[in-house]
Amino acid sequence: MEFFVQQAVLDAGVKIIFPVIRGMDNTVESDEWKAYRTRKLHELYEQYAELDVHADPVLEGFNILHDDTGVKRRKNIPASENLIKLLKKGQGEMFYINTAVDIYNLLSLESKLALGAHNIDKVDGNVTLRIDKNMFTDGTERFVPLGQTEPVPVAPHEYCYCDDSNEVLCRLEIRQVNKTAVDETAKNVFYIVQGNKATPDELLWDTARKLIADTEKYCGGSGEIVVPKVLT
Repeated sequence: MEFFVQQAVLDAGVKIIFPVIRGMDNTVESDEWKAYRTRKLHELYEQYAELDVHADPVLEGFNILHDDTGVKRRKNIPASENLIKLLKKGQGEMFYINTAVDIYNLLSLESKLALGAHNIDKVDGNVTLRIDKNMFTDGTERFVPLGQTEPVPVAPHEYCYCDDSNEVLCRLEIRQVNKTAVDETAKNVFYIVQGNKATPDELLWDTARKLIADTEKYCGGSGEIVVPKVLT
């Protein structure tokens, strides 16, 4: 399995790396992890109490990225911004999904980057982050959002993560799918760590390293960071 990114996506301002974890146990929910998660959520809730998301360069950077690629803001709230809104609404509490998913959600809140996770064993072939319009106008792609059962269309100007079966795994950085959803049975996972023009490279890499470290600590397995090959 390899990872690719079109040069056009990088030119639009997307920054992307892929932490990969193999051999993890996602059935584990240790007391140590639950206590750490609870403490960090309350710390972040207090930290973001007065946060203006549109004044934060990294958060607003995703909105600017959407503007530049013709994506409407109102219907497409960046993933990390949406998580912060959920954290505030819950007053420092967030619903539990599973350990691997909660790890990346917590790190997305902390870093303000867009993070996601996908079950490697459900991916067909390789993963490509692309924006080539021709690939989205032939009617062959499939995008079945998480929680839905029927495919929905993807606009030709939107960047998407796709596998070799021409199925969308993540639309923009905001909507993942049923096909590769990470549940308690997942053993091998690739994470998405995505930034924008305002994202320092150091933040991107530090977040990826911490994502691997936390997953190895609380779920086991072994991780590495993969830099995608560029398609011109």
